[in-house]
Amino acid sequence: MTPLQDDSAFPDPFPPFWASAWGEDEFGLYAEFEVKDVAQRCRWLAPGRFLMGTPEDGPERRDNEGPQHEVTLSGFWLADTACTQALWLAVMGDNPSHSKDHPNNPVETVSWDNCREFFAKLNESVPGLAAGFPTEAQWEYACRAGTTTAYSFGQAFDPKLANIGNNTVPVASLPPNPWGLYEMHGNIWEWCADGYGPYQAESQTDPERPPQGRGRVLRGGSWFHGAQFARSAYRYGRDPGLRIHLFGLRIAPGRWKPSRES
Repeated sequence: MTPLQDDSAFPDPFPPFWASAWGEDEFGLYAEFEVKDVAQRCRWLAPGRFLMGTPEDGPERRDNEGPQHEVTLSGFWLADTACTQALWLAVMGDNPSHSKDHPNNPVETVSWDNCREFFAKLNESVPGLAAGFPTEAQWEYACRAGTTTAYSFGQAFDPKLANIGNNTVPVASLPPNPWGLYEMHGNIWEWCADGYGPYQAESQTDPERPPQGRGRVLRGGSWFHGAQFARSAYRYGRDPGLRIHLFGLRIAPGRWKPSRES
């Protein structure tokens, strides 16, 4: 099927209450929030539907990438980059990262549990933001950006368009995907809201697996891992308390659930 995004669906309200700046460009609507002079731009991803996962004959497909199934999503906001070390430091007062040579490097060496603490403090700093993790389905929808290929830039890996094997690079160092989102392939793994588990074959609307048990979803691959791990559909699951220098996050306004089981 052809992925569909309903570009007529406007966020309500716009600009959002938390926005310090907003506008429209070649990628669509954006809004920014700010903490201690550190700004983060977010993109509005309009409601749409897509096929999540990899078809059975897909190259390098893993069993946990199927069955491929139709997903319909409501509109949502998503940061256009991974969370930077500068933003984490502004919110938390420290920088846990391993590679600290640039403030716009993505923050890493953070666990899912660490990120929950970060979201709680961020939301205190920016009233109305209600930031949390994107769901796994939201993440893949955003990564694919209307494409059906292994990567948002095509079926073959292109080292000029994704950071594999070059250590961490500052966010927005590489060209964005068709929806204006940077480094969805490679650089660092990004935690998602969902508990790690198998897909269901039936069509779903706004799916999210409760984070029961010890597995949490990571997406996107990293600079350390091979290109096959950076495919749009590749899935990874790890303990929510695990902190290594390859794990980071991407902020999704409107996704905070303070009672979420951890």
